Amino acid sequence: MSAKLYDRWAVSSVKDALSIWRSVFISGVRQCGKTTLAHQAMPDGDFRTLDDSALFNVAEDDPAGFVKRRDNSVMIIDEIQKVPKLLPEIKRFLDIDNAKGQYLLTGSADIKTLPSVTESLAGRMGTIRLRPLTDAEMSGAKPDFFRRAFAAEFPSVVKGFDKAAILKVAFRGGYPETLDMNQKAKRLWFKSYLDSLLLHDIRKLMDVRAYAILRKMMEGMLARSSKFFAENEIMAALGIGHDTFSRFLSILKTLYLIDEVEPWTSSDYGATGKRSKYFAADTGMMAAILGWELDEVLLDSDRSGKIVESWVYNQIAPLADIDPDFSIKQFRDNRKREIDFVVESGDGRTLGIEVKAGSAAGKSDFTHLAWFRDNIAHNDNFIGIVLYTGEHTLPFGKNLYAVPIGAICI
Repeated sequence: MSAKLYDRWAVSSVKDALSIWRSVFISGVRQCGKTTLAHQAMPDGDFRTLDDSALFNVAEDDPAGFVKRRDNSVMIIDEIQKVPKLLPEIKRFLDIDNAKGQYLLTGSADIKTLPSVTESLAGRMGTIRLRPLTDAEMSGAKPDFFRRAFAAEFPSVVKGFDKAAILKVAFRGGYPETLDMNQKAKRLWFKSYLDSLLLHDIRKLMDVRAYAILRKMMEGMLARSSKFFAENEIMAALGIGHDTFSRFLSILKTLYLIDEVEPWTSSDYGATGKRSKYFAADTGMMAAILGWELDEVLLDSDRSGKIVESWVYNQIAPLADIDPDFSIKQFRDNRKREIDFVVESGDGRTLGIEVKAGSAAGKSDFTHLAWFRDNIAHNDNFIGIVLYTGEHTLPFGKNLYAVPIGAICI
């Protein structure tokens, strides 16, 4: 087990949010470090976890008394989704007192989507998403990759991140609890983890009886992480209809096990696709649940491509979480021109990112980026990069660069 505590990028975001909002909600998948983040941000807060059966019972029996603050310290309530009836009581106190930073809540489900939650605290609560650790957080790097990329400030050489090395860290993933586990132990841990989530936590949150099918759907989504696919593929394999597929997908997203990346669209270009892409929220979980072996994936271009692109997503998504100036989408048009990630900044600039698991980059890898630059961007506010597992940053035309994939980790 990894006992090391890492400085999370979101600490400053939580502190800032508490100075703006009356309450703040830290959301994210179970075991990603929300409780630790709450303690890091507010070490002197009045901490109460609903994982504690005694506190859970008190919260159930007397929700108003449970959430009443005795002093001016921040009340931290961990796993708030376990007792949804606390939220209306928190709202009542927030409507009486509009002071900032009264409550810091954490939850392993998106409370806005839960049928058991009738109070969203809209206008009274800011939300911060926390994900499993990035490799940059583990190494103590700053969350400035987007800033550097938009400025085309790339290191000339980055060593130590060849394909084998990237696959190794992708298999490790970012769950703090599993960082030091071997692959066998990791598989056992994630099996128990998902069984607990899908068999126990969901029962408390929503009406789901077909747990085995939900688990199979989870595996199907992980196997297609980063790839476009027809929903009918999974529906036919599981023997379910569209309504069930949509409901189960919503559950996996609500529990932060699967992420959706929406398509980039523009009123000036009507040929863009409308389909989303879906990503594993953690590549360590992805490899463990699918039973992948590192040596086999290294020689399999399809699986290595999927897990490397998913890993890149896992590394850059937190950058948009902590800085609302950035948004991440993906591009595909009706002529099958694709860009893996399209990052937009608040000042109108665009960053196109293609991901390649191979160690060599060539002109053909920039075909879609160059087309986007010339036909969509129409100005100099576009940077296009191919992240690859080589060592050198190389120019490939105006505002186009092959960049070592390790640049997102340093």
